[in-house]
Amino acid sequence: MKARRQSVILDLVDREALHSQEELRQRLHQKGFDATQATISRDITELGLVKRSGDGAYQRAGVEAPDPETALTALERAAADFLRSVDRVQQLVVIRTGRGQAQVLAEALDRARLAEAVGTIAGDDTILVVARGARAATALVKRLREYSTE
Repeated sequence: MKARRQSVILDLVDREALHSQEELRQRLHQKGFDATQATISRDITELGLVKRSGDGAYQRAGVEAPDPETALTALERAAADFLRSVDRVQQLVVIRTGRGQAQVLAEALDRARLAEAVGTIAGDDTILVVARGARAATALVKRLREYSTE
């Protein structure tokens, strides 16, 4: 139970700006974990989480948090440069690029940490994005098409 809770904590702080133990407790509760403030405090210490200087949100020690605005700008540029087509199949999004360009676009997608996307798998000219659901996949396709010249 402790290992799963701590894994969820790491996922939460990697994806969201959580500024207090109470915010973290609430998000854990939404994920099905009831933890006391003392337990969360011990988890933070054991995981080596620190507060970012810019906004005071928790992050892993030694990890430089990407600037969300910069990451989104990089995604927009990569989509405009490399995206050839994008299609949705239920909660999956299939992106086609030129040969050798999928990795660059997939990395930009991962760094942007879009709320719609769970993760990416990239080959040479194809990226598979797993979206959080069919609606999220539709929103992601729309967003990427707006960024690209498709």
